[in-house]
Amino acid sequence: MVTQFITAEIKLEASSADLQRAIESQLQTYGDPLRWAITDVNVATQTAIVEAIITRKDEG
Repeated sequence: MVTQFITAEIKLEASSADLQRAIESQLQTYGDPLRWAITDVNVATQTAIVEAIITRKDEG
């Protein structure tokens, strides 16, 4: 099992519940998220920067 730190850019959603689902859905593409946090919001581009710790199976 590999633990990895990632940064992702997520499009802001209309509600906080929709945003949370969008974040969790995108993070699943990398592996299983252990924790995540929104670290920055760009109002001009309507995106949020999310930093996360994920785990995934070792492919080696």
